[in-house]
Amino acid sequence: MSTSTPPDPRLIRRVALASSVGTMLEYYDFYLYGALSATIFGKLFFHSSDPAVGTLLALATFGVGFVARPLGGIIAGHFGDRVGRKSVLIATLALMGASTVGVGLLPTYESIGTGAPLLLVALRVLQGLAHGGEWGGAAIMTIEHAPRGRRAFYGTWPQMGVYAGIVVSNLVLGGFMLLPDAAFHSWGWRIPFLLGFVLVIVGIYLRRSITESPEFEKTVSSRETARVPIVEALRTNGRGVFVTFGAKAAETGTFYLITVFALTLANRDSGPGQGVALNGVLVASLVSIATVGVFGVLADRLGRRPVYAFGAAFMAVFAFPFFWLAGTGSAAALWLALIAGLAIGHASMYGAQTLYFSELFDARVRYSGASLGYQLGAALIGGFTPLIASALMLRAHGEPWPVAVYIVGLCLLTLLVVGIWGQVRTRTPAPATSTSPTDLDKEIRA
Repeated sequence: MSTSTPPDPRLIRRVALASSVGTMLEYYDFYLYGALSATIFGKLFFHSSDPAVGTLLALATFGVGFVARPLGGIIAGHFGDRVGRKSVLIATLALMGASTVGVGLLPTYESIGTGAPLLLVALRVLQGLAHGGEWGGAAIMTIEHAPRGRRAFYGTWPQMGVYAGIVVSNLVLGGFMLLPDAAFHSWGWRIPFLLGFVLVIVGIYLRRSITESPEFEKTVSSRETARVPIVEALRTNGRGVFVTFGAKAAETGTFYLITVFALTLANRDSGPGQGVALNGVLVASLVSIATVGVFGVLADRLGRRPVYAFGAAFMAVFAFPFFWLAGTGSAAALWLALIAGLAIGHASMYGAQTLYFSELFDARVRYSGASLGYQLGAALIGGFTPLIASALMLRAHGEPWPVAVYIVGLCLLTLLVVGIWGQVRTRTPAPATSTSPTDLDKEIRA
């Protein structure tokens, strides 16, 4: 039994809050961009006589940010596993804030021609690098400070930040969308990006006030830091990377289908309109802030895998009803689809995800391994889900059933990976130099 000093509840809450503010900024920005790429960015930054083509190009640029995420995860993971979690989290937040403000200051195609989309792509790459390192650090920092028996619950705080970011971005964007169309297209869309600077200041202040992860400090004190963490993670925890990627498939595909592609559905001639969809996502995100915490508690009590598998199974069953409800043209039906999909299907996976993914890796390579698997899933599946969904609907002449089939396929992949390969293995014996296995490793062995 461990004789270490019990964690300070005030410190745990401060760490959890600092982590959640960072993820809040990330998804504030990513949702702003996703919402605007589905509506006006095609006209502002891409020269095309066909509005549908411009929207597809804007959605493709949305996906570019995800391509950079695995690289960001590798870079941040390397320094997070060798130098420390805290300093890397401050750096990723600062980079995300700078690139967010940059988007708000960016000239349009009408002003500088082809330089506009090129600069937009460059900023999306920087955002992707920052985002790639943020989640792993925020999640692991929270988990490694949290007390045993409540780690899954505290691990939902960064996830709550994701939903809170969507709520805040919806409120801010919705407020500026009340402007006349000409004013919004001219300058109104820029202000929400510039306001992200406020979250940066708050987040950096909070992150500077927290202590380094005790798990990392134990790794350093026992001289177990990996020389090249990503190589070590693939060598000793390669299955963990694979499971993280496969488990991420259903969660990330579902998230971006609901929060981004739903806006495209709502903007069709038969749809209830973008404003209704934005309000629906806002309400669904508010509900999800509560339900993800509930699913975190259930993950602590019932286990991570059962809760995660429930979410994937729910979305596999709900994929076709989601599109049926969203396609009726009824605002109430669309809201029901958004709330059920986000607050039940997605939130159940999200509630178990942080601790589940962290448990798959040893502390010395946890940041690198968890970030790589997570960001590969986000890049290869999540980022391009809106683009794939749009292309599938175009080929099906506007019918959404191929997108539902696509989501079912992602959910079945996740269920297969979690069910067959996803058991958290007992840790292999530590190297001969080891004198103090980490608390999370002890919990897993128990």
